Amino acid sequence: MDKNSLRKWAKEERAKLDIKALSKKLAQKLKETEEYKNAKNIMIFYPLKDEVDLLELTNDRAKTFYLPKIDGDNLFCCKFDKNTELCESCFHTKEPVTGQAIFTPPPDLVIVPALAADKNNFRLGYGGGFYDRFLSKTKTFKIVCLPKQFIVETVYPEEFDIPVDKVITE
Repeated sequence: MDKNSLRKWAKEERAKLDIKALSKKLAQKLKETEEYKNAKNIMIFYPLKDEVDLLELTNDRAKTFYLPKIDGDNLFCCKFDKNTELCESCFHTKEPVTGQAIFTPPPDLVIVPALAADKNNFRLGYGGGFYDRFLSKTKTFKIVCLPKQFIVETVYPEEFDIPVDKVITE
């Protein structure tokens, strides 16, 4: 198997799951981590169809949340709350309309989307490299939340792939 075959497999398997119930379990497990409890500024992602949905976390008024915004080859971190105007990104997810609230320095915690992750904490993304470029510029704590069947032996990491610090499963 290679990265593209693994992506295809993960998308097909993900479509078979009760992702809503799994998302609730993963959100709860994430909330119990010290990294989440200690973070004040958290970058989250807006889920694609059949992707783990952690947006319920944004109800936590003690935290400030951010969403990624793609600009060319770069991913920026923009403030997000219930009043943030969103538009569809080039990857068909939602992102803030304006990037005026780009957060510097980086957030305390980045919750990174993934199709799969391996035993060395490398994640399989969608192939654009946006998160790897973004994460290579920061020492922010990185977490992936995935159903356990998407933890695989290897995701065939390449030299530019950035591992996450923790993988959470239900």
